[in-house]
Amino acid sequence: MRAMVLDRPRTPLVVRDLPMPQPAHGQIRIEVHACGVCRTDLHVVDGELTEPKLPLVIGHQIAGVVAELGEGVQGFAIGDRVGVPWLGWTDGTCQFCMTGRENLCRAARFTGYTIDGGYAEECVADARYVFRLPEGYTLLEAAPLLCAALIGYRSLRLAGDGKRLGLYGFGSAASLVTQFARYLGWEIYAFTKPGDAAGQGFARALGAVWAGGSDERPLAMLDAAIIFAPVGALVPLALAAVAPGGTVVCGGIHMSDIPAFPYQLLWEESVVLSVANLTLRDGEELLALAPRAELRPETHVYPLVDANRALDDLRAGRFEGSAVIAVR
Repeated sequence: MRAMVLDRPRTPLVVRDLPMPQPAHGQIRIEVHACGVCRTDLHVVDGELTEPKLPLVIGHQIAGVVAELGEGVQGFAIGDRVGVPWLGWTDGTCQFCMTGRENLCRAARFTGYTIDGGYAEECVADARYVFRLPEGYTLLEAAPLLCAALIGYRSLRLAGDGKRLGLYGFGSAASLVTQFARYLGWEIYAFTKPGDAAGQGFARALGAVWAGGSDERPLAMLDAAIIFAPVGALVPLALAAVAPGGTVVCGGIHMSDIPAFPYQLLWEESVVLSVANLTLRDGEELLALAPRAELRPETHVYPLVDANRALDDLRAGRFEGSAVIAVR
């Protein structure tokens, strides 16, 4: 099978023919049709996430169809439309797994990082972490739901039940969170890089009531903010923008160091917390709710052999919305 392989960090992916993966007990072989391009992929390729399996097939927003069932797999049939997210395996026995917090399992393995992912024509995945995809989406459209929408959904759940939500970094996740949050009745305030007129216009087109640079303050105090940009310096800016008792959620897996800031920004019961991975509940709920909330990724499609260009374009901010690798 054809795949794009990372041999070592900070080098381009290379096209390679790999053996067809075989599903072990409890696994499913999936014919990959599409794989979303995530900023986490950049963190892996750029060496900011420091413990990848090498050589590695990256990609963790996988959409495809079931091609083969490993021994012991139930509940799936050949031809089912399915998706695979970042969290790819947990031990199922630790205190976190036993209490619905499998996202914190210390033995966890991750798709496209410690398990080969979806920049390939085929992959295998633990059946426990394979989700049925909702009807009404093509596989290209469904791919961004597996991380951008899913992590955004978990971030939104942790943001609380306020009215005004700030989103720092307006990429794939923020564009989908905007749609879902508006469905739930939030007002959206979008913060982009200073001077990013295109990103601010994109946010307004999706329904943001205000859009500006991350160095600006909206007229209204926010009830919560989610930071998707991997920039630690945004944390004190977001704290300054939320009202007393507000919540700042750090939604990325990697972030530069958070600078020192005055205690006054945190006082009055403000909260700063991070999102780690996802739970099965998150995936099941988000994929059930996506059609009702009419989530629609704006996709920019690249063929598999152009995966490096897709990563470069994401790094440079050359598009709005979600990049997707069309594998077939």
